[in-house]
Amino acid sequence: MMGIWLGMLLVLNLRAIAPDSALTLYYVAAEQTLLHAQPGEGAYLMLHRREPVHVLDRVGLWWRVRTQDGAEGYVVAHDLSNVWLRVSKRQRRLFVYRGTRLVRSFPVDLGTNPFSDKTRRGSVASPDDWRTPEGVFYVAAKNARSQYYRALVLNYPTADDALRGLREGLISEAEYRAIVEAEANFRMPPMNTALGGWIEIHGDGTGQQVTWTQGCVALRNEDLDAIWPLVVVGTPVLIEP
Repeated sequence: MMGIWLGMLLVLNLRAIAPDSALTLYYVAAEQTLLHAQPGEGAYLMLHRREPVHVLDRVGLWWRVRTQDGAEGYVVAHDLSNVWLRVSKRQRRLFVYRGTRLVRSFPVDLGTNPFSDKTRRGSVASPDDWRTPEGVFYVAAKNARSQYYRALVLNYPTADDALRGLREGLISEAEYRAIVEAEANFRMPPMNTALGGWIEIHGDGTGQQVTWTQGCVALRNEDLDAIWPLVVVGTPVLIEP
């Protein structure tokens, strides 16, 4: 449980909270929502996507919350979520959590080279670079009509990838700034740089935990259908070695 608590801190970019507090920790799942003094009355503060809050009480469709800055009030319950995803490359499984509680897990297929972290774009000439990236990501878009059934597009390359790419001369200053800006606004980053892109959690997986994708995580279609309603733009995703 301690490991999952630490994973939750990581995906929500929090430095530290008490383990018991993780049970009440949620994040804003809507693009933005209003904090009200009373249910439906006295809106006084705008909360933004992925902003963490602690749920103090549940009053019908309105939940009383406290922000990280200590502000308290009510928000519409459906604008909050505590769902996050964890992919273990070693176990070749995807785990679905609600807070610290494991809800489901599914077998996944991975990139052609499942042992290494992604650093650059792969190709037919360089299949070793078809790697599944490791780190903390978020769902940047949902594509209901993917080439591979459905797809949850991740925000790879991240700002950390961009900084490494800039230092190694793989991308330009302009590409670096575009990736950093996209991450700050929970948008899709440029996908056509030398770092690669279009890393997805998509369908058409075999369920046999094999390696055939170009870096994506592939689920069986029925498994992707099971998590599809739970995931929104901004849902955190942790991919571990």
